[in-house]
Amino acid sequence: MYPSSGRFAVRLSLALLFGLSFAAAAPVATTDAQRIERLLAQTPLIDGHNDLPWEIRERFNGDLSKIDLSRSTASLPVPEHGVALMTDIPRLRAGLVGAQFWSVWIPTAIQGPAAVQTTIEQIDVVKQMCARYPHDLSMAYSAADIMRLHKAGKIASLIGVEGGHQIDNSLAVLRMYYELGARYMTLTHTTNTSWADSATDNPVHHGLTPFGRAVVQEMNRLGMLVDLSHVSADTMRAALAITAAPVIFSHSSARALVDHPRDVPDDVLRLVTANGGVVMVNFSPDYVLEARRRWEADRAAERARYNSPPYDGLYIGQPDRAQTALEQWERAHPRPPVGIGDVADHIEHIRSVAGVDHVGLGSDFDGISATPSGLDGVDKYPSLLAELARRGWSDADLAKLAGGNLLRAMAQAEQVSVRLRAQREPSTETFAQLDAPLGAGAH
Repeated sequence: MYPSSGRFAVRLSLALLFGLSFAAAAPVATTDAQRIERLLAQTPLIDGHNDLPWEIRERFNGDLSKIDLSRSTASLPVPEHGVALMTDIPRLRAGLVGAQFWSVWIPTAIQGPAAVQTTIEQIDVVKQMCARYPHDLSMAYSAADIMRLHKAGKIASLIGVEGGHQIDNSLAVLRMYYELGARYMTLTHTTNTSWADSATDNPVHHGLTPFGRAVVQEMNRLGMLVDLSHVSADTMRAALAITAAPVIFSHSSARALVDHPRDVPDDVLRLVTANGGVVMVNFSPDYVLEARRRWEADRAAERARYNSPPYDGLYIGQPDRAQTALEQWERAHPRPPVGIGDVADHIEHIRSVAGVDHVGLGSDFDGISATPSGLDGVDKYPSLLAELARRGWSDADLAKLAGGNLLRAMAQAEQVSVRLRAQREPSTETFAQLDAPLGAGAH
């Protein structure tokens, strides 16, 4: 549990440690833009999730000499069925970004030892980014590091592992990821793991298995944030029931507004309040607007109706005719637009249910195939904060949303780790010992 007295104590310790004030307003500014610039000079804007490292792997074979992040990447060639890159250093600077969690995601199709190798290669990409651009990017491993680098004018770079399949059912691998710099792990990605259910797969475990609970407990001991984006609602509840530290949702929105399983139900939002965690709002249009989610589903169904290999569809074996038919359907059924205001609605809903101390930003830039109008890249965060300012948000509350809440949750997770490391040794439990007798199989 995370009572209000505990929240105050953590805020106070953060204020003393980092020189932040979550209650005092920023100096009076003439315009919203000036107001936001001033408050982000005091509190770092922290984005919970960016997938640029995988894009570098896919588009440039992981070779950073083939991409210049010191210049705009927006006009670089776009692969077939891809979108323009959303991230580069000039736009990070324009967006007043203070810290970025870089996802070291790998596809769920990569399993076993290959998953571990690929994850380490992606961690290496992040560290190479910092080595190549040391004036702008620097690795961070703690809440104190984020504040130190922010004061030095650098963008703190942190690592998030996006999927429990990446540890290959090994707590030792989890510990080594922490040693390499990972400061959160998403328990699942799009499919179930051997020990936790995903939001977008058929339920098998109905939450966490014994080994899944051991993973959460070892993450608490390490000081690694438990990330509940991508997991099923039952897995969210199971993790929240046993974690000793605040959790995060690195890139999720509110399910009361959009009935997508990737979003967070209201009952879970209330559990997040008690836990002290943070839900970092995702910008993906189909998670942000219900009409867009339904349009995407309708379009997918229509495409399958025309051409669903290998045997079905009105125009099977006639790809040109199928494409023409789909284009005609799209003209008759325009894609519902999504804008900054729709993202702001999710932020405000989470504030209304969980409280202003439990909401943050987790764009999912370079991991989504479309963006809301006005939020097409990492330079646009000030526009979102300006929208909230127009809705009456105070400077203190904007600072909490931008980064203060994540700093507080991370600092408490670090405090929990200090206590737990003093109480117990690293776990030697294995998947085979805990789950194999139950017949839990990999998925």
